[in-house]
Amino acid sequence: MSSNNHSAPEVQVFAVANQKGGVGKTTTAVNLGSALAERGARVLCVDLDPQGHLTVNMGVAKPDELRVTVYDMLCEHNVTAEDIRLHSPGVGVDFLPANVELAGAELQLVTEIGRESVLREKLHPVMADYDFIIIDCPPSLGLLAINALVVATDVIIPLQCEYFGMKGMEQLQRTIERVRTKLNPRLHIHGILPTIHKGRTVHANEVLREVQANFGNLVYPFQVGDSIRFAECPLAGQSILQYAKDSDGATAYRQLADFVLSSREAN
Repeated sequence: MSSNNHSAPEVQVFAVANQKGGVGKTTTAVNLGSALAERGARVLCVDLDPQGHLTVNMGVAKPDELRVTVYDMLCEHNVTAEDIRLHSPGVGVDFLPANVELAGAELQLVTEIGRESVLREKLHPVMADYDFIIIDCPPSLGLLAINALVVATDVIIPLQCEYFGMKGMEQLQRTIERVRTKLNPRLHIHGILPTIHKGRTVHANEVLREVQANFGNLVYPFQVGDSIRFAECPLAGQSILQYAKDSDGATAYRQLADFVLSSREAN
C-alpha cells in the first residue's frame, strides 16, 4: 500500500476546524474524504472528536464498543495508528475511530513531553500510505485541536451562514497564527467553507456577503446548502456521495474535492 516513489507529492493533512459545534465539521471531513477517494486519491480520516460522529458516519453503529480507538493511540505508547485503523466501504476511505473515551485524552496528554506533537508522531508511520489525511477536530481549541493543527498542512473552516457563526473566527485565526509561529510554520488556511446555507433567506445571504467581504479569496466560491440528507447519511453509514449522489450536497463536496486537487497540482 505504501509508495517508495520519492517524486510523489507529500501527503496533505487537512484539519477541519471550528470551535463552534454544529457547523458541519464532521459532514465536511466525511464528504471531502469520500469525494477525494471517488477521484482516486488514497484517504485517511481521523476522528478527533469525543462525540465520535465521524466514526458513526463511517458505519460503526456503536463506537463505545470499539476495543481500541484514537484515545488508546494517543495515550498508550505501544498502540499505533495501524492497530486502530479501519476501512469504511460506505464512504470509501480508511479511518481512525473515536468514542467518548477521547474526552479524557486532554488530561492525560497534559503531562506528556511534547504534548502538542503526539498526533503527528503517531500518524507519521502511516503517512506514506495516503495522499490526504483529513482530521475532524473537536468543537474547542484545546489540546486535541492543537495536536491537529500541529500535524496539519492546511485548515478548512466550515462556517455556518449566520451572524454568530462569524463571531468565533477571530479567535480561531489567532490560534492558527500562534501554532504557525511557534509549532508548525507550514500551516495555513486553505479556505472557509460556507455551510448549512439557507439560500432562500435574506439573513443567510447577508452573512455570506459579509464573510466574503471580510475574508475575500479565503472563502470558497461555492456553498454547502442546508439539507436533511446530511442528517440521514450516518444512519446509512454512507457519505452524501453514495447516499444521494445527485444531490446539491454531493455536488458541493465534489466541487471542494476538485478545488483541493487543483490547488495541490498548482503547488
